[in-house]
Amino acid sequence: MSELIAGIEGTPAGEQAALWLALMAAFLHALFGALQKGRFDPWISRAAIDICAGAMAAPVALFVAPWPEPHMWPVFAGMVVIHVCYKVLQAMTYQRGAFTVVYPVVRGSAPVFAVIGSGLLFGEHFSWGQWAGLGVLLAGIYGLAAYNLRTVTLERETMVPALALACATGAFVALYTNYDAWGIRATRDPLTFLAWFFLLDSLFMPLYTLRRWRNFPAQDVVPLLKKSVLGAFVAYFSFGAIMLATRLGHVGKAAVLRETSTVFAAAIGWVVLGEKVGPRRTALMMLIAAGAVIVELAGR
Repeated sequence: MSELIAGIEGTPAGEQAALWLALMAAFLHALFGALQKGRFDPWISRAAIDICAGAMAAPVALFVAPWPEPHMWPVFAGMVVIHVCYKVLQAMTYQRGAFTVVYPVVRGSAPVFAVIGSGLLFGEHFSWGQWAGLGVLLAGIYGLAAYNLRTVTLERETMVPALALACATGAFVALYTNYDAWGIRATRDPLTFLAWFFLLDSLFMPLYTLRRWRNFPAQDVVPLLKKSVLGAFVAYFSFGAIMLATRLGHVGKAAVLRETSTVFAAAIGWVVLGEKVGPRRTALMMLIAAGAVIVELAGR
């Protein structure tokens, strides 16, 4: 796989692959958020997913992938700190706010910071057409959040802190997007980066939530385990896809395309979580998709 990735870097085929990887990451990230927001405590859900992800990553990191180069260990250390902050903020957000309200705010807060960061770190720059597309996408995302906020009935008493936490989570999404893009470009073998990313990223939440596990109902262990195994696979393909997309293509564009996850999140909220989707939400989701299309077409 590493040889294939290296062979298409900087080519039109690599750009096309980055596009599809970013869209795949969008769908899977929305699914991952819904899995964490389900009927279980979001802290416990995330910890259980991380346990499964770490168990899957360990054999690959230790026995299959090439050993990381010495200069990568400080990179991994910074990555762990950023992702720990992101996970804590994300769990606090989902604990306080309805999924269809806070998720669009998280995703809407991320792309602007990600685009600015990619300009500073990688010298990437959006055209005026791409900025216009980003504006259309953000109008749809924040419009969807505002509409959901007006109509939602659950967890309204904690909505203000939930929205503030959602904005902070979005900032860390942008931070880890750019940092991880820098990290995966800093190693010769992207498989090594991905394997060690998932292994090291899986350590914090299980330890942090030990006290919560004491009160977890025994009858829910098996359902949580099933959900967590699925969540671990989703996490692998979601985070792995976006990191590969940022290595093969432009970081800013991949970050924006991933924010179409709000469309998928609304569909999941409707189909899986039983949340209503009417004509106004449908129109706003179409606006989000249109913004992503404009960003893609204006960048060619």
